[in-house]
Amino acid sequence: MAIHSVYPEHYQQQLTNKIDKLQQEFAQFSTPDIEVFASSPQHYRMRAEFKIWQEQGRAHYAMYKPGEYKKPFIIDEFAIGSTRINQLMTPLLDAINRSETLRQRLFQVEFLTTLSGDALITLIYHKPLDDAWLACARELKVQLEVDLIGRSRKQKMPVDRDYVIEKLQVAGKTYTYQQVESSFTQPNGRVCEKMLAWALDVTQPLTGDLLELYCGNGNFTIPLAGHFTRVLATEVAKTSVKSALYNLQINNVNNVAIARLASEELCQALDKTRNFRRLRDINIDSYNFTTVFVDPPRAGLDCHTIEMVTKFDNILYISCNQETLKSNFEPISKTHKIQRFAAFDQFPYTPHLECGVLLQRKS
Repeated sequence: MAIHSVYPEHYQQQLTNKIDKLQQEFAQFSTPDIEVFASSPQHYRMRAEFKIWQEQGRAHYAMYKPGEYKKPFIIDEFAIGSTRINQLMTPLLDAINRSETLRQRLFQVEFLTTLSGDALITLIYHKPLDDAWLACARELKVQLEVDLIGRSRKQKMPVDRDYVIEKLQVAGKTYTYQQVESSFTQPNGRVCEKMLAWALDVTQPLTGDLLELYCGNGNFTIPLAGHFTRVLATEVAKTSVKSALYNLQINNVNNVAIARLASEELCQALDKTRNFRRLRDINIDSYNFTTVFVDPPRAGLDCHTIEMVTKFDNILYISCNQETLKSNFEPISKTHKIQRFAAFDQFPYTPHLECGVLLQRKS
């Protein structure tokens, strides 16, 4: 993990500067006033990973400046990490340094925590893990009251669970999510709650069926399902599809179907240029799609997907990359107009902003 400076007293000014830049970048699209959702200036990050620096028989947490990966900075706290991460850092390292089995050849530690207090720690090694390691890890799990996973080359050894359970409070309701280790989850829990609440607000007047691309573990799918008659959600990662199905069940959502398809494959299915066995139980023609929701990776939407989404009356776009969002807007703005525009500060003290945009077809 790279170092960046954390000065809570400067947070608001940094956010203001980022919003000013965002407004300038999108001025050509006649955007409405940007709705701004700030982060807590400290302890906002639910996930963290640290390199382990071994020196004189002891392990230390280490971070690096970009490009200086042979010069570690030893740390013992992490101001942007969740309160739970900071509570666990010292006792975990003390336990590691008391056990040669846990310490030897350890080179990385990953934390996954939740707003609801759950925690999972992954210890990553340059050695095979054996029964002796598992016995020590079981003792550590009881001591710290967390779940633990050991990893090494071609080896994953969960002590118990390989996931945490998150509970998000959104618009007066509690939504429960299984978040699996090594799968994508929103890093800033409180801002995630704000994103979900905003998405619910902007889709409240919409009707018909929803098509969702890149649904992940169902983070947006589950709250949004209540605003639409039916939802067809797509996701290519098997682990995320499995979690999404689990999350639909535990949240009692029964109007969503999930297809394991990439966006390019979905376009082919909608264009009827290719048949997929993965859609054999889903009749796409039976849907009355009025809205498409996309939350793509940093690369944004490919040309074919852009062409496909412009066929919908409403486009809800969540973006983690302002540059690709702007690039995607250029063709989309020919047919659709921006109705709502929001900025979510998922990553304070960095140039990044998460954006949410609702576009509607021009009359």
